[in-house]
Amino acid sequence: MKYGYARVSTIDQKLESQIEQLKNAGAEEIFQEKFTGTTNSRPAFINLLNTLESGDTLIITKLDRFARNTREALATIQELFDKDIKIPELLVDYLAMT
Repeated sequence: MKYGYARVSTIDQKLESQIEQLKNAGAEEIFQEKFTGTTNSRPAFINLLNTLESGDTLIITKLDRFARNTREALATIQELFDKDIKIPELLVDYLAMT
């Protein structure tokens, strides 16, 4: 299954643009939340991670949507790879450049 994750940093920001991009990329179910990246509480993201199974795909619009810093992003991506979760090539290409 293809899952998407959309997050904005404040309650006032809108998720519609990210949701549209995720749908266009093939996301069948989208987890979303409005929280600042500085908070450790991201219940939708935790729920998503617990939902993902081997062979699933996780689609995000930007790296900073699911991680607060590069170290956290790389650790999360490694966990996903270890669970055989697919990540779209665009994100993998981005990581190769950093």
